[in-house]
Amino acid sequence: MLALGAALVAPLAAQTAPSVTSAAGTITPADVQHRIGIIADDSMLGRDTPSRGLDETAAWVAGEFRRFGLAPGGDRGTFFQRYSITRRRFEPARSALTFRAGGHEARLAFTADARLVQGDARAEPLTGGVLLVGGRLTADAVARASVRGRIVLVVPNAASAAAATPAGAEDAIRALYLAGPRAIVLLSVLDPTAFAVRLPSQASERTTVDLGLPRPVVVEAREDAAAPALSAVGVHPAALRAATTAVVRDLPALTARLDLAETILSSRMAPNTIGVLEGTDPVLKHQYVLFSAHMDHIGITPGQPDSINNGADDDASGTVGVVELAEAMSRRGARPRRSTVFLTVSGEEKGLWGSRYFSEHPTVPLDSVVADLNMDMIGRNWADTIVAIGKEHSDLGATLERVNAAHPELRMHAIDDRWPAERFYFRSDHYNFARKGVPILFFFNGVHEDYHRVTDSVDKINAEKESRILKLVYYLGQEIGNGAERPKWREQSYKEIVEKAATGAE
Repeated sequence: MLALGAALVAPLAAQTAPSVTSAAGTITPADVQHRIGIIADDSMLGRDTPSRGLDETAAWVAGEFRRFGLAPGGDRGTFFQRYSITRRRFEPARSALTFRAGGHEARLAFTADARLVQGDARAEPLTGGVLLVGGRLTADAVARASVRGRIVLVVPNAASAAAATPAGAEDAIRALYLAGPRAIVLLSVLDPTAFAVRLPSQASERTTVDLGLPRPVVVEAREDAAAPALSAVGVHPAALRAATTAVVRDLPALTARLDLAETILSSRMAPNTIGVLEGTDPVLKHQYVLFSAHMDHIGITPGQPDSINNGADDDASGTVGVVELAEAMSRRGARPRRSTVFLTVSGEEKGLWGSRYFSEHPTVPLDSVVADLNMDMIGRNWADTIVAIGKEHSDLGATLERVNAAHPELRMHAIDDRWPAERFYFRSDHYNFARKGVPILFFFNGVHEDYHRVTDSVDKINAEKESRILKLVYYLGQEIGNGAERPKWREQSYKEIVEKAATGAE
């Protein structure tokens, strides 16, 4: 037992170094309270994405990173990574899907016979030959088809002929989407009246983030309207729906043209803020420990005497946590062997926008990020407890328990997810790193009566409690940053989270 105890304690020896302990002392309740007061002030107008208040918050974080001596980790030598947010409206009356085969043409208007399911308009028409995929579709059959860059006409075997993506075909359609076609046209047997019920959804205004990734356009088209051109090349949808095997056939005599029109209503940019602390080890400095939190909130709720949602706990508390950790780790003698990335993202409240963009356009190699420690709402609720979501999915859980046990002076207990049914694992920014294969822990104190209300104010923050949580996360970061081995996924969790996400199933 003595030998085992020594083995467990040995990796923590670096945490007792005076410089490391001294640096932890820079994390104080007064600092936490003061900094939360800055970014949760009324002057930030609730930090909506996008907004002036959000930009000012990002600039303040960057100023702190600069003051600590961090290297800029954003674009073009700055602390910022910016992404585009566009409000757009699809224009059905100016859009059409046209099939041509010899002298036969079928023009499907988006006001009657075609519906935009997914995707954005292009400046130029999308044209090309057609690949037919039909019958009893499976993901394996799709994988064997050469669909990249093609316009794919889908006529699957269907138990319910009225379904847009028939029962049993969902996995195959997902695999088809991920295989990289230019467009997918789903053939529907709905009559004009039933199809008309689907049309209003395509004309609504929507807000999109430009991820810079190729995405196929997905269109639903009425079979009767397309029939003149399809029959000219020997395509008989009824026979395909009755087929008991997969059918993949090139249709060189059939061409398709998609004219999609839209109106751009507005286009703005939103920031992520990124600072990097280089590691001390000449080899391990090329690996990274990531600390993350979202700096945005939900903005203003009109019609109330107090209309500003300050978001002190959600998530000024986590944002300040990243800043406090950056200050502590940048102190002399406290830099870990691995490099450290400090990331505050925007757009979390709108759908994890900023972290999704960073995960698709990382400013450090994502396969070199060994762990993400994410913080969202860490300034309220229990004085001696913080939930660490994700402990069971990698050996980060065991590392956290070891670090927690080594620091009883913090009077802080990191516990397992108390609300698995709420699926918080999939609802904050860490998930965009987990789905890419980065082991994560998500520190979260749970929601409360002030969640997403104007009453989430600075005076309700327990800064003393948060400072102890941050010291725990600091020592955990030291352990990961100095460890000989990078954290490892639990095999089953990797299959359920990373591999599943790679198939588009989550």
